[in-house]
Amino acid sequence: MKKTSSAPKEDEPMREHYDFSGGVRGKYAQRYAEGTNIVLLEPDVADAFPTADAVNAALRKVLKESAPGTRRPARRRNA
Repeated sequence: MKKTSSAPKEDEPMREHYDFSGGVRGKYAQRYAEGTNIVLLEPDVADAFPTADAVNAALRKVLKESAPGTRRPARRRNA
């Protein structure tokens, strides 16, 4: 049995049951532009730190024990 695509074709108009009259254009645009601060861990490191709290605690300990003035200033993100 051959599957058929359920995606609308370009020449089909938008279906009438979609109602965007209450929508706000760009509601989340600024939040999206700010980006995220995601770091991907290698599998062996992820095994050692199973939760985000464990990673944050370890990094705070490293920062606390590091010599003052050796840390780089945080980068500013351009919006």
